[in-house]
Amino acid sequence: MPATRREFLKKAGIGLSALSMASWLSCGKDRRRPNFLFILSDDHACQAISLYGSPLIRTPNIDRIGREGLVFHNAFVCNSICAPSRATILTGKYSHTHGLRDNRDRFDASQTTFPQLLQQAGYQTLLVGKWHLKTRPQGFDRWMILPGQGAYYNPDFITPEGRIHTEGYVTDKITEAALEFLKTRDPNRPFCLLVHHKAPHRNWMPALHHLSVFENEEIPPPPTFFDDYTTRCRAAREADMRVADLYFSFDLKLPREAYGKETGTGGKASFDAEGAWYSVYARFTRQQKEVWDAHYRPVAETFKRMNPQGKKLALWKYQQYMKDYLRCVLAIDESVGQLLKELDSQGLTENTVVIYTSDQGFFLGEHGWYDKRFMYEESLSFPLLIRYPQLISPGSARNELVQNLDLAPTILDLAGVEPPADIQGRTLRPLLVSRTPQPEWREAIYYHYYEYPHGWHNVRPHFGIRTRRYKLIHFYGDIDCWELYDLQEDPHELRNLFREKRHSPLVKELMQQLRELQMAVADTDALKLWEFQ
Repeated sequence: MPATRREFLKKAGIGLSALSMASWLSCGKDRRRPNFLFILSDDHACQAISLYGSPLIRTPNIDRIGREGLVFHNAFVCNSICAPSRATILTGKYSHTHGLRDNRDRFDASQTTFPQLLQQAGYQTLLVGKWHLKTRPQGFDRWMILPGQGAYYNPDFITPEGRIHTEGYVTDKITEAALEFLKTRDPNRPFCLLVHHKAPHRNWMPALHHLSVFENEEIPPPPTFFDDYTTRCRAAREADMRVADLYFSFDLKLPREAYGKETGTGGKASFDAEGAWYSVYARFTRQQKEVWDAHYRPVAETFKRMNPQGKKLALWKYQQYMKDYLRCVLAIDESVGQLLKELDSQGLTENTVVIYTSDQGFFLGEHGWYDKRFMYEESLSFPLLIRYPQLISPGSARNELVQNLDLAPTILDLAGVEPPADIQGRTLRPLLVSRTPQPEWREAIYYHYYEYPHGWHNVRPHFGIRTRRYKLIHFYGDIDCWELYDLQEDPHELRNLFREKRHSPLVKELMQQLRELQMAVADTDALKLWEFQ
């Protein structure tokens, strides 16, 4: 047990939000309440943002937020899966606290969220895009959400007045609605605009005008693409999320005549990939089909002529997956550019907090995978860029360990709104206003993934701790297995050190820290599992 409550708070990053808010309200800064533009993409990996050093794509508009503000290089989710992560962002709480552990759960809309508190404080609030929480949005003056995952083309939206059908590309339609709000808002009140994109979520359908981008390029596979998981627990080997197993139809958009028989597993045995693809394809208008087919028909013909097998087939699938994924990101970047331009044109840039982030990270071929869920770096980390000229110096960067549950208390802090007493994240304001290290910042982050065995991809439930250098993971349920990684010496997480005797003292220390974190955040279900150790 840690010696003092202060050590609990330091490790878990709990509390201190109210203290930081008090200091903000008492300082001599301009006390005009800031506006908020919160842009959330779906499954956007840091590896697909050029400001994070990506060699794969240029994202000048997303980069602009970081160049004119701050980029976080060690931002991590609490549970790498869509709905739980979104609930964490809204509430500032871990999954076991807000109750939404996996995508089968329904969000308890009676909980306090940061949009509700902002609305009560006089903010205009709007939500447009993906919601994915199975309940009616609360705390918004206006909202327009996709049903479920939503459609890439000609999407339907649910509004307080009922369901509407639109024609066009989903990223564009979400952007149009967001721009309309900015143009028709009450200029005498601050606003909070949540723009929640569907892209680049599976099945990665690009905008028509991006289909030819990357067409003649070869996307380099990551060095771990053919990882054999030698030292890992069997959780990695038995997960169903390999790029090599993507569906020819739903994922890669090939017509049946190009491949003959669907052989991909795609993450869920009961999924009718071909039926799902033709249902999606049926949404196109005649004109959209003509442009789409003009691009993918030659791709199908080339595939049929090549007839790749084995590793060559895996690499071919990787090329198609990555090109479509990156094309979806291009549309997001264009949307960000339009929104930033509108802020500029209305003179809102100086007093608007712009946040760009994603609900989690994503595997772009690392370890041979797509998707997320695992506590490995590509899935655990997420992009986080914040611009607020009144507080943040341009070109700032932070390496402290932050989490997605810190976003709600940060927004409330900057708005001068008292955070709920039970919030578990902490405000990032100290990291926004200073370039110096923060000695009282958290030393470790806590992660817990739950969705098994009834969800997708067969990823075992697991929890773990990540410090600046080490990561300890425990897979449980129908297996009992541990993994330990030295991120400094092994950044690709290829060598599990858990059973090496020389690391026994380190294992003992990390296990103790992990239990302390679980006690600090009151994850009682996880604590019960220690009884069997």
